[in-house]
Amino acid sequence: MSYEPVPADKFSFGLWTVGWQGRDPFGDATRAPLDPVESVHRLSELGAYGVTFHDDDLIPFGAPEGEREAHVKRFRQALDATGMTVPMATTNLFTHPVFKDGAFTANDRDVRRFALRKTMRNIDLAAGLGARTYVAWGGREGAESGAAKDVRAALDRMKEAFDLLAQYVTEQGYDLRFALEPKPNEPRGDILLPTVGHALAFIERLERPELFGVNPEVGHEQMAGLNYPHGIAQALWAGKLFHLDLNGQSGIKYDQDLRFGAGDLRAAFWLVDLLESSDYDGPRHFDFKPPRTEDTDGVWASAAGCMRNYLILRERAAAFRADPAVREALRASRLDELARPTLDPGETPGALLADRGAYEDFDVAAAAGRGMAFEHLDQLAMDHLLGV
Repeated sequence: MSYEPVPADKFSFGLWTVGWQGRDPFGDATRAPLDPVESVHRLSELGAYGVTFHDDDLIPFGAPEGEREAHVKRFRQALDATGMTVPMATTNLFTHPVFKDGAFTANDRDVRRFALRKTMRNIDLAAGLGARTYVAWGGREGAESGAAKDVRAALDRMKEAFDLLAQYVTEQGYDLRFALEPKPNEPRGDILLPTVGHALAFIERLERPELFGVNPEVGHEQMAGLNYPHGIAQALWAGKLFHLDLNGQSGIKYDQDLRFGAGDLRAAFWLVDLLESSDYDGPRHFDFKPPRTEDTDGVWASAAGCMRNYLILRERAAAFRADPAVREALRASRLDELARPTLDPGETPGALLADRGAYEDFDVAAAAGRGMAFEHLDQLAMDHLLGV
């Protein structure tokens, strides 16, 4: 079995991933800066189909117009030379000190206006490069102390910002949708819209909710102790999985951004199983950081490992679903019954109340004594995951 990626696999990487220099709160950079053009070429050689970027990944913050145009021109030339696409873009509203109290929800009104203009400017670039999704991660939209942020007012300002951006892309005629990226904490003590559920609820209050979905990240959901495949399933159920970020995470701790497959391998298996059996046709986007222990060769080995692990898990998941023993175990666990509606077609509350078999004559003891056969089913999944 070959696990070599091809563009049809729709693997994409952020420029900030392979370009991460290894800085952390306790240590300086361990690698030199990486030219975005080199990233495009190297990722293409590895089999990726797309690259994504924050505005500041491509163009230094505050660069004059001439320098900005030169950076964009070189990037376009690299895309043309490799056939790589830009499926998604986003705005850096968290690195510069001006955003220390947030961007769209900063207490300072002038900072909020600056953040909106910065975002609109990069939306123009993203649309010009063919991006179809615009991710919004509000890493600084939060607080460390209760009195510092009126959360209800902050949510008003966030709604105001996204309503304006949706109006802008509509007026400009851009074929672009927004994907909100939840995260519970880090860098702020508590971040607004911390989980997929919070983001989905927020979207329903927007003026153009059809333009908004979510961009769940493996590590972000697992940092909150949540089940990432379940979050993806709910986003799919809601028709709101516009994009996703794949990486690895080992439990509830800081955002590790390990390569995909590292950390919780079982969750990665169930995620791939879900994605490959769903109607999601978007990028399999990797938002990871090569560990600061690695040199340049290690960066590309880490990126290749993300794609290889996905392909291995895809093959394992397909084998699991095709196994006759698994199909029988699924029936024994009564998954087919779960897919059947609880009520008959046209059945009313009154009809249910009149059905003695549903309550008065229901054999509670017999039902309570039924085994679910989940352990056998789960062991079959483990066998396939482990390749035995």
